[in-house]
Amino acid sequence: MHQNIQNLVKLASKPERMIIGLMSGTSMDGLDIALCLIKGSGRDTQFELKAFTTIDYTNDFKEKILSIFSKEMVALETLCLLNAWVGRQHGKMVLDALASWKIEPKVVDMIASHGQTIYHAPKSLHPHSEYDPATLQIGDGDHIAVTTGILTLSDFRQKHIAAGGEGAPLAVYGDYLLCSHPTQNRLLLNMGGIANFTYLEAGCSLDQVFSTDTGTGNTLMDAYTTAYFAPLAYDKDGAIAAAGKINAALLFELKAHSFFSLVLPKTIGPELFNLEFLSKAQIASNTLDLSPQDVMATLNRFSAETIADCINSSIPNGTKFNMYSSGGGMHNPVLMGHLTSLLPNATLYSSEVIGINPDAKEAILFALLANEAVAGTPLFAGGHATKIPITMGKISFSL
Repeated sequence: MHQNIQNLVKLASKPERMIIGLMSGTSMDGLDIALCLIKGSGRDTQFELKAFTTIDYTNDFKEKILSIFSKEMVALETLCLLNAWVGRQHGKMVLDALASWKIEPKVVDMIASHGQTIYHAPKSLHPHSEYDPATLQIGDGDHIAVTTGILTLSDFRQKHIAAGGEGAPLAVYGDYLLCSHPTQNRLLLNMGGIANFTYLEAGCSLDQVFSTDTGTGNTLMDAYTTAYFAPLAYDKDGAIAAAGKINAALLFELKAHSFFSLVLPKTIGPELFNLEFLSKAQIASNTLDLSPQDVMATLNRFSAETIADCINSSIPNGTKFNMYSSGGGMHNPVLMGHLTSLLPNATLYSSEVIGINPDAKEAILFALLANEAVAGTPLFAGGHATKIPITMGKISFSL
């Protein structure tokens, strides 16, 4: 038996594993690095976050990614080169994080890398009937493994699509394993570039879990901030939105897009929610002369209403539930204020209340998926995701 396979068998047999989860979202502000100690698997999973950091991307890094991000036409040579380069850069960032924590790489059993999404094409967005949904993340796992000397699992979303899903949202699996409760109805809301939630009815099984994207979380607000309030990259504390007024005509036009009438569950990416999308809505609503503050106030409300609309349509009327928020959007008090008023049956908390760092949550979830891939059993999420039980993640050995 090859030594790599022998080591993998030993890893799968260990009672606990030290796993680094990596997440870089569509906001492209940096790489989230979560060092997790995970014991057991499946419903017996026990989790402890040992360390967490976000290493900010340099402007040069962002510009390289933006040259191929969410574009119909890109230079194939650039895409090819960046796939390997991003992997090596992410590997170096992992080593930098470990050095700052004074932890030797040999202590880490494996890395779970989401990669950098450059295009997400759900069936609802592309016009090619002969093709299934597709998604593409760069940052090759082999380069991470060789750079760090650590076994790496990557490219998780492809298996989800191959098994009949749309590659997102994947939070459903980790949310269920860590957050389901026998007597509480719980909703886990993540507001990154794209917003998504998982609803866990009290005592539910995995095939009863509901998870969906809702639309833009921070993507449109961040893009607008960068364009009109440079050098700011996002609306810190919702200050810009708080200085403006919501425009009803623009809000109506933004919500009129066909995506919002699709049957749940659904998935989406920043390919739709960009400044061109906003410009078309402003032209249609005759609101091109709005102040930037009023536009931001409207975009903030747009995110809140589309999140709340999906939640309210997914949960039976009158059902009380606890909502635990994570992602950058939870730090926006204007957005959170809107959600509080729009979700009267919800009691709002940070995911910190249930032991999950809200900024580290997505990186943690990929560490959990990697743990299931090597030590668990295939996961099944019924009609809301894949048609068959699956494990996710491609294995890259360091040697």
